[in-house]
Amino acid sequence: MRMILIAGGWSTEREVSLSGARMIEQALKALGHEVRFLDPAKDFADIIPLASEADFAFINLHGSPGEDGLIQALLETAGCPYQGAGPKASFLALNKAAAKGVYARAGLTTPAWRLYCGLEGEDRSCDLPYPLFVKPNTGGSSLGMSLVNQPADLGPALDKVFALGQEALVETCVAGVELTCAVLDETPLPVIMIKPKAGSCFFDYENKYAANGAEELCPAPIPPALALEVQRLALAAHRALGIDGYSRSDFMADESGPKILETNTLPGMTPTSLLPKAAAAVGLSFEELVAELVRLGLAAHSNRSGS
Repeated sequence: MRMILIAGGWSTEREVSLSGARMIEQALKALGHEVRFLDPAKDFADIIPLASEADFAFINLHGSPGEDGLIQALLETAGCPYQGAGPKASFLALNKAAAKGVYARAGLTTPAWRLYCGLEGEDRSCDLPYPLFVKPNTGGSSLGMSLVNQPADLGPALDKVFALGQEALVETCVAGVELTCAVLDETPLPVIMIKPKAGSCFFDYENKYAANGAEELCPAPIPPALALEVQRLALAAHRALGIDGYSRSDFMADESGPKILETNTLPGMTPTSLLPKAAAAVGLSFEELVAELVRLGLAAHSNRSGS
């Protein structure tokens, strides 16, 4: 097929996007596809014309544009199939505050949270118990995230997020085990446990992408009942948000059970990413994973268009 591979963009996660795109391009070519690279930061005006001529678009964008549904909406305008969530599901999942509202409606438990928008005169006090996590409401890769242990540090942590042009999501810190679970074609993959490297407070950018980053254990060494519950919740979040094809949801689990943090509609595809690791645990090579995502994308497009 004639493919366009859309990666790069202008979010703070640009380099992560480009890193994964290199592996995806190799896989698509190995599968026999003709691949043309397209970077929205440089080729935005070409998206609709090129998509109109392509058989499929493989999206590997993180943040906005890409995970916000904009690129998906343009591709649908051009009638071009693509993998993963549609515009609505992408928008809801990327906005952490909106996703938490969807989770609550579906009966999924999340850490207590507050949203701060950086408005002039906004009350910056917080009634949640410390410590707190402060993060961009629509960002990823843990960029701009802070762990705040006392009220005096909340303001600077909020300013760090506002400097990125984002609203800030503040949520209670759950002292427990960090877990993540991907869903592929309505089937939850093995749960992964994330153990940040010594000296790190949480699964930050370096832990995620550095060669000597966090330890990622797959399958997670947790009780079978907990693994099944995390898988159930990951699939429930996938369905509640209306996601097609694949997703990956992150959790913290303490003695009261797992609590969902967020859902990623375009999970990372770098050499150290979690989705390829989980797929490998069930026997799917990276190339086979890419082929399956293309298959699912074509099926979703067929369902949307009624053909």
